[in-house]
Amino acid sequence: MPLPELITFALYLIGMLIVGIIFYRMTGNLSDYILGGRKLGGAVSALSAGASDMSGWLLLGLPGAVYVSGINQSWIAIGLVSGAYLNWQFVAKRLRRYTQLASDSLTLPDYLENRFQDRSRLLRIISALVILVFFTVYTASGLVAGARLFESTFDIDYRIALGVGLLVIVSYTFLGGFLAVSWTDFVQGTLMFFALVIAPIVAIQELGGWNAVVREASNIKGGSIDIFHDTGRVGIISLMAWGLGYFGQPHILARFMAIRSPRLVPQARLIAMVWMVLSILGAIFVGFIGIAFFHDSPIDDSETVFIRLTQALFNPWISGILLAAILSAIMSTVDSQLLVCSSAITEDFYKSFLRRSADEKELVWIGRASVIVIAVIALGIAADPESKVLDLVANAWAGFGASFGPVILLSLFWKGMTRSGALAGMVVGAVTVVVWIQLEGGLFEIYEILPGFLLSSLAIILLSLLEGGPNATIRQEFEWITKRGSASDPIPPA
Repeated sequence: MPLPELITFALYLIGMLIVGIIFYRMTGNLSDYILGGRKLGGAVSALSAGASDMSGWLLLGLPGAVYVSGINQSWIAIGLVSGAYLNWQFVAKRLRRYTQLASDSLTLPDYLENRFQDRSRLLRIISALVILVFFTVYTASGLVAGARLFESTFDIDYRIALGVGLLVIVSYTFLGGFLAVSWTDFVQGTLMFFALVIAPIVAIQELGGWNAVVREASNIKGGSIDIFHDTGRVGIISLMAWGLGYFGQPHILARFMAIRSPRLVPQARLIAMVWMVLSILGAIFVGFIGIAFFHDSPIDDSETVFIRLTQALFNPWISGILLAAILSAIMSTVDSQLLVCSSAITEDFYKSFLRRSADEKELVWIGRASVIVIAVIALGIAADPESKVLDLVANAWAGFGASFGPVILLSLFWKGMTRSGALAGMVVGAVTVVVWIQLEGGLFEIYEILPGFLLSSLAIILLSLLEGGPNATIRQEFEWITKRGSASDPIPPA
């Protein structure tokens, strides 16, 4: 690897550590560590949500898929953009408001317990366990992707690369908590955006203009410019169904809960959607341009098309910055997952069951210790990049979307939902995803999030209706919070 690229990578990693040190002094209690004291501005909320969402898929997976198959892979992008917009439009403001006014809930399990006044604590336990299991494996996959990037660009041993990447991510997450994670994600999201805008523009100029790119790509791979090429109804439905996952992703919903005021949501939504649309278009262009650019020397590993393109087009200093964008994409998701897992351990297990009398300083340090524990477990999984447990990661998005998505949506918009309905929805959604994965052929080729989401919603509605709805206190609190309440007014007694 050229020295300029090495220096660029090193400076980027040092910068992330400095952010962690800065926010270490601003983290005084558990709310600061888990949600940044609900102080995020609109731009930081928007870009940190986008960066933690997209991960390496945006710079590696999507360009690679388009490079192999053409723009028919854009259906997943259409589904994701639609889902993200609806999430910002309908969930963000109401979730921010409800989680603060209902006993200042800091985590999703905390919110669900308070929302349904669950004295059994089953909602908290089951939802926290789902988060821990899925995110620990999800985190391991991110570490594998980061280590492979280090390995290929630095030409160093996989395990050394894994250790270096993990050390940096754990350090700033451990020190600065949610604020450090959000601000590093803001920087990383900005870097990803510019990388995906600059690379295709320069590549198009290099190839003689857009018409030349289209002509060359069409000659090499017939149908690459046709969004319907070799894609049936089931394929389109499956790809677009990815958008349903947004309603149940804890690391994205945490940004809604942490924004400084519900009034900032429209601004954040605009920034987030502009960033997302332009970034996804850039990723699609990178993959499509790669078909024409590498026609003489096809790429063996399609997911490296962005890496290969930047190394071919730019001098080592610029390509180093653009390659750091790939690392940014990976790090921005791993740090968020670590923090959500830490929050589940600290708020939903330690504080709720083991040490209810723990002071804020103790809880912050338990949160920091939890980051290390989860990181070590993820490291153990990632140490073997071929481990079969990593196959589960492909289904984690569906698992969260189906188990949490309907529960969150209906809890925010339907006053007739009950605690038992919420429990049934989580269980049915998760089980449906797991079972559906084992089935093949016909309708079973549909992405598992769609049946999981639908059956989870049905289970919530049916069980809530059979119970006769929630009690009067829960109904009154719902109506007050969603229609009239303000942070300065106490919730009225039933």
